[in-house]
Amino acid sequence: MKQSLQLKLSQHLALTPQLQQSIRLLQLSSLELNQELEQFLENNPLLERVEPDSGTTSTEEAGSFGPAGQETAVAPAEESGEPPQQEDSFADDHDIWNESAPSHGMRDDNDEPDYPQQDAGVTSLRDHLNWQLNLTQLPLRDRTIVSLMIDALSDDGYLTQSLDEIAEMLPAELEIDPLEIDTALKHLQNFEPLGVGARNLGECLALQLEALPSDTHYRDIALRITRQYLEHLASRDYNKLKKLLQCDDDNLRGAQHLITHLNPRPGSVFAAADTRYVVADVIVKKIKGMWVASLNREAMPKLRVNRMYADILSRNREGGGQQLASQLQEARWMVKNIEQRFDTILRVSQAIVDRQKHFFEHGEVAMRPLVLREIAEEVGLHESTISRVTTQKYMLTPRGIFELKYFFGSHVATETGGACSATAIRALIKQLVGAENSKKPLSDTQITEILAQQGIVVARRTVAKYREALQIPAVSLRKSL
Repeated sequence: MKQSLQLKLSQHLALTPQLQQSIRLLQLSSLELNQELEQFLENNPLLERVEPDSGTTSTEEAGSFGPAGQETAVAPAEESGEPPQQEDSFADDHDIWNESAPSHGMRDDNDEPDYPQQDAGVTSLRDHLNWQLNLTQLPLRDRTIVSLMIDALSDDGYLTQSLDEIAEMLPAELEIDPLEIDTALKHLQNFEPLGVGARNLGECLALQLEALPSDTHYRDIALRITRQYLEHLASRDYNKLKKLLQCDDDNLRGAQHLITHLNPRPGSVFAAADTRYVVADVIVKKIKGMWVASLNREAMPKLRVNRMYADILSRNREGGGQQLASQLQEARWMVKNIEQRFDTILRVSQAIVDRQKHFFEHGEVAMRPLVLREIAEEVGLHESTISRVTTQKYMLTPRGIFELKYFFGSHVATETGGACSATAIRALIKQLVGAENSKKPLSDTQITEILAQQGIVVARRTVAKYREALQIPAVSLRKSL
């Protein structure tokens, strides 16, 4: 075989360090971006943040992005831009009850301002119960058993171990009698919050009903339901309940109202609140009849190259300051890439606003189908870039705060040959359920027929899927007396 030399020309894409950094910054959320910047600032003295009260006399380059005079806002909001969810049914993990979580612990307003402020402590359920136990005059033997039960409680206040298991955990030489275990449980169940120490939902609700005055309307019927027929109430089998209780609609309705206003999770009021905030990257407002997106300047880091180090480098270019020169270049790249990141977010956001202007005017029912490709073609970017831009980036609008991805969705055909957004269909389903007769709620088949009358062709199983996504119970669980 004869050997020979051949020359070939080919093209390939090389990702420069600057391009790699630009792609990485684009996909970060605001929180992740600030974390990335903090790490960069620690490692590179050539880059620094511009403090709100600092001037620009020492600035070689400053990150001032977007047109001047843009509106700013920092908005606390839900983690997701999804619409408010429907309440779950009685049977769905007790979510039908409204719960409030009072705060525990206070901050003294008379503290000296020089002292650093600390988060107020939150009293746990176990601490609260042990505090009550210490106030009792129970013998040490009984207090030991109650304390063991307190340790066996779940965060919701339920006893997670059987009385036999608790008895086995006690030293055999104590010779604990089963009656002592039962008595200790009664002591625990008399503590606040009402319902704590219950072994199941029915017992928890019954404990709260027993604490009500004996002349409370419908109390006796409600007690019978919680002790014997809670499953029938959960499945809303009202006809069977009326037969078992030998009562009419009014009495059953009153008992149901009394039960559903109890707290199925008595210990949850002591749970630490997990409050999270979303900072909007973009703000949308209607200006002179047009919906306009603008950058939230509060979410934009203000950066500059340190002038002192830059001057030192310029005076010693022949001194071999290779590392300092490299850091200066990296600092300039960072400023430029941050600017490019926000410019891309703004362009994509405005393109979304232009496509979904009917949503801003009329709400979810006016949402149109939208895919990444449409926005990519509009702004001249790749679909993968649009995907990065719309992930964990948020838009503050007069209708709430939404992740950019919220405005994208699949489509469903209409009789006229057009398309309807899946988001709009979910909104229609929610409206139909909200306006239905609770005594004769709409089935999935009926909802499908109503949508068909409006020209929206959708299968019954699709309606069921959208209804479940909205956490709307099935028709049998939405029925009321």
